[in-house]
Amino acid sequence: MNWGDFFAMNGYALYVWGSYGMALLALSIEITVVRRKGMAVLRRLRLARNTEDTVL
Repeated sequence: MNWGDFFAMNGYALYVWGSYGMALLALSIEITVVRRKGMAVLRRLRLARNTEDTVL
């Protein structure tokens, strides 16, 4: 078996590599969304803590 046969995958390469690409894209988007939401929550908590400290 050579590398050309491996990457061609008996004619199914587009489907297989496309599936890997879409899965990688979906995971990347998920990680980005979770990080942004986490940062937004932390920012909101800091803001709430700072406003609470000024009221007391």
